[in-house]
Amino acid sequence: MSTALINSLTYYLSEHPYIVGFRWSNSQSWGSTWSFLFTSISLYIAVSSTLHIILSAVLRRNRSVPLGHIPELHSLLMSLLSATIFAGILLSAAAEIRDTRWFWRRSKTATPLQWLLCFPLGTRPSGRVFFWSYAFYLTRFLHMFRTIFAVLRRRRLAVSQLFCNSAMAFTSFLWLEFSQSYQILAILSTTLVYSVVYGYRFWTGFGLPGLAFPSFVVNCQLVLVGCNLVSHAGVLTMHLFKGGCNGIGAWGLNSVLNGAILLLFLNFYLRMHSPMRRRINNTSPEIELPANVTEKNLIMG
Repeated sequence: MSTALINSLTYYLSEHPYIVGFRWSNSQSWGSTWSFLFTSISLYIAVSSTLHIILSAVLRRNRSVPLGHIPELHSLLMSLLSATIFAGILLSAAAEIRDTRWFWRRSKTATPLQWLLCFPLGTRPSGRVFFWSYAFYLTRFLHMFRTIFAVLRRRRLAVSQLFCNSAMAFTSFLWLEFSQSYQILAILSTTLVYSVVYGYRFWTGFGLPGLAFPSFVVNCQLVLVGCNLVSHAGVLTMHLFKGGCNGIGAWGLNSVLNGAILLLFLNFYLRMHSPMRRRINNTSPEIELPANVTEKNLIMG
């Protein structure tokens, strides 16, 4: 029975005809145009900012809008989606390596790791891994609701949060539009972190214990930041010495965004571990991880 279940999951996550035959295009993929991307990001910033201004002017100090368990249910949804995307792209990457390994000789790709870091020139955004990359791109817009919840609950809106969420949507779009190298490892690492972080938010949202967990999550993300930097160096090395990587122009733009978000992450990390911050955390009944903490590990490509 377990073998049948595994085979069934493998089929629906990596061998289904719709997944295998997926193709990123303006006519077949919802949200695949530049106009949609910029309109969505502009609308997100405008709605978040307007809501923050209105609530700050209307509501009394420290008063929040009751949301019930909507944020917790959103966290559960995001955790399940992240876990599904993680499993889907992991199985899909293994299937693509199995099916296309014979072609690597033409592109000087010798190992699966080299393929994960550096797509051969001419790679098109179609097939299994790009289906899950598309799914990841769509979840970036679901993630933006965290900003709305933060404004409604605490009337708090950080510019860094707007920037990180917008940059993540933009980065995910570039992955698909230019078949950018390294996106598989980026999605694997970030969906793994997201499934844990959102699961934690769902867990603690109902009052269940988890006081020491946020620091553990942030420390794991710091390790991922270091791995991100090493992997970017690997992509650049592959591009220079292995004949070129697909989507290297988009990778360069993403690297600039990564640098900016790295500074935001380090700034948050240092403030979080300052003596004053520790005293605040010890007295606070809820520890909220800002969006830029989790977003840092998403922008890895």
